[in-house]
Amino acid sequence: MIPVRCFTCGRVVSVYYEEFKKRRDAGEEIRDILDDLGLERYCCRRMLLTHKEIIDDLNPYQ
Repeated sequence: MIPVRCFTCGRVVSVYYEEFKKRRDAGEEIRDILDDLGLERYCCRRMLLTHKEIIDDLNPYQ
């Protein structure tokens, strides 16, 4: 569950995550993906680069 907005600047970043993940898994260069998506600020880039899916780890504890 990626955060909806960037913690620092407040820009909506969650709408880019699926496209980022799909292209990253296809082997595309991460710098090019983020540039194509229009994420120029390093704070917004951080949100996608450092995100880790933990929902599958937490499901057994519901």
